[in-house]
Amino acid sequence: MSRVLRLDLSGTPTSWLSCEDAAVLYVKELVKWELGKKNVIMLGGINRISGEQSFLEISPVIATKGDINHRRRTTGFNNQMLFRRDNYQCMYCGIQYTHVDLTRDHIIPRSKGGKDIWENVVAACRRCNQFKADRTPEEASMELLAVPFRPNIFESMFLAQRTVLADQMEYLERQFSGNRDWKAA
Repeated sequence: MSRVLRLDLSGTPTSWLSCEDAAVLYVKELVKWELGKKNVIMLGGINRISGEQSFLEISPVIATKGDINHRRRTTGFNNQMLFRRDNYQCMYCGIQYTHVDLTRDHIIPRSKGGKDIWENVVAACRRCNQFKADRTPEEASMELLAVPFRPNIFESMFLAQRTVLADQMEYLERQFSGNRDWKAA
């Protein structure tokens, strides 16, 4: 089942919700506007008098009021997001790999003061990472194929979710930085 992209009232993404959590927001009348084709219908109980079953249609993108103090401006930083940012491609040899065949490479090695931040890490195959070892790309005579960057909140929300629906992607990609060309899964 797909997840629902939750926005604050200004349109900034705050989280991915389960359909059940989104339904709670609808019932509490916290959903102020929504986007996209309502692709999920949740069935409720049957009215004893009319015999009709209640239902709730849920949009793939909803903007809500309330609970905004708990929102996260950036999502976590992990290998899955890193590899997805780099399109599962080694940033040294350019070959695409599966998740299990990639490693996190620190451009400036941690032993030389490099930090574990978006701007200092890239996806690298095991061969390239071992060859580079504890050196900078310049010291190892290796060229980076792309400059690493910190994703903005819209890109982070895309990277954090494995399956992104077309309506959600259309909303998110309007605010992408242009550093990469991403497509919905």
